[in-house]
Amino acid sequence: MKSNFSTIIDSEKPVLIDFFADWCGPCKTLSPILKEVKDELGDTIKIVKINVDKNQPLASKYQVRGVPTMILFKKGQQLWRQSGVLQKNDIISIINSHQ
Repeated sequence: MKSNFSTIIDSEKPVLIDFFADWCGPCKTLSPILKEVKDELGDTIKIVKINVDKNQPLASKYQVRGVPTMILFKKGQQLWRQSGVLQKNDIISIINSHQ
């Protein structure tokens, strides 16, 4: 995943990374919200879920201390990050402000 990750976040379109864990309740709440975001924004955004338990070096590199943590990248640059669950309209608003 590590070598592939740089390619993923180096995209021209925004990439929202969702760092999650299987045992995390709020992560389970966020998952359908992110699906709604993807359904609404379509191809203008890429959403990638990364399991912190299976990708610990990556989670450590981006200093993910709690889950869920979302980080928005564009052209390899981190534009925004937040831990916790946000509502669909809040996430869409943040993504649109970085288009």
